[in-house]
Amino acid sequence: MTDIFRQQRVAYLLGVSLLLASVTLLLLGASVGSTGFESVLNAWNDPVALQIVWDIRLPRTLGAWTAGALLGLAGAVAQGLFRNPLADPYLLGSASGASLGVSLALVFFGVSPFATQWLVRLGLTGAAFAGAVGAVLLTLMLAKGVQHTLRLLLAGVIVGVVLGAFASLTMLMVPEVMQAMQAFMLGSTGFVGWTACALMAAVWLGCMVVAWMLSQVLDGLSLGEATAASLGLPLPKMRAALVAVLALATGTAVAQTGLIAFVGLAAPHLVRSVAKTTHGRLIFLSSLMGGVLLMAADTLARWLIAPQELPVGVLTAVLGGGYLLWLMHRSTRASSGASL
Repeated sequence: MTDIFRQQRVAYLLGVSLLLASVTLLLLGASVGSTGFESVLNAWNDPVALQIVWDIRLPRTLGAWTAGALLGLAGAVAQGLFRNPLADPYLLGSASGASLGVSLALVFFGVSPFATQWLVRLGLTGAAFAGAVGAVLLTLMLAKGVQHTLRLLLAGVIVGVVLGAFASLTMLMVPEVMQAMQAFMLGSTGFVGWTACALMAAVWLGCMVVAWMLSQVLDGLSLGEATAASLGLPLPKMRAALVAVLALATGTAVAQTGLIAFVGLAAPHLVRSVAKTTHGRLIFLSSLMGGVLLMAADTLARWLIAPQELPVGVLTAVLGGGYLLWLMHRSTRASSGASL
């Protein structure tokens, strides 16, 4: 019982620390940009400085947090659903579907006069979201539902490879879209406004409530599917709801910020390395961790080579990949020491 209380206390302290880090990074992100700290200092006296902070920096920084929170939530759900610590939010083909949707939209924008009207209304954001959700639906259709986790996993890999190939083929056939596609595939929060922030926050809140309600299913699945079924849990329906949460959270984040790597994969790992807790708390803490990671990466991307900036997706890939390599090295050393 004492160990349970200690773990709860550690999880609580981690949550408070992540919230404080979020507030600190929000203030720091509002101060970083091509015009430096002067815009914040002069915001109350200079209308231009106020517009820079209020209309550009703040929504971008908050957008980075909400997108990271969505990816962290989706990563925790994916790893619990597939019982695989290497699962990430893009496992069901959503990344490749979003890339294909954006590439086709860019082609039609510049090539087809008949498709332009409805594509303009849909926009690149809508095309990315539709592509991501469509890829998940295609995965579910190929896997014949969610009854078999391994079949769902294999279908997601196949769909991701095939749709990614079609996206690459589209770029090869129409090279004019490559530059715009590069910006999407490297990830960016530069185009996030208050409307996108509100949309992502609303989706995050809804997904968090549903994932929290279904967290007992993930706790049961961690003990094995047979054990979860013996507990009387309606696994097919609850698994379908978790897949819907995964698709909605990932599709919303990708539609607004492009493909940002490793945040959804690394956030649950970082939480588990600090606190051992149930999936209900793990999902919430992973979401906070994802928000902090992406907000920190976005602030760093704007600051390192200011007044220019790095693609935030490249920075998260380098930092996330470095962290996973260090984690693998540490686990290898630990296993070697145990064998000796």
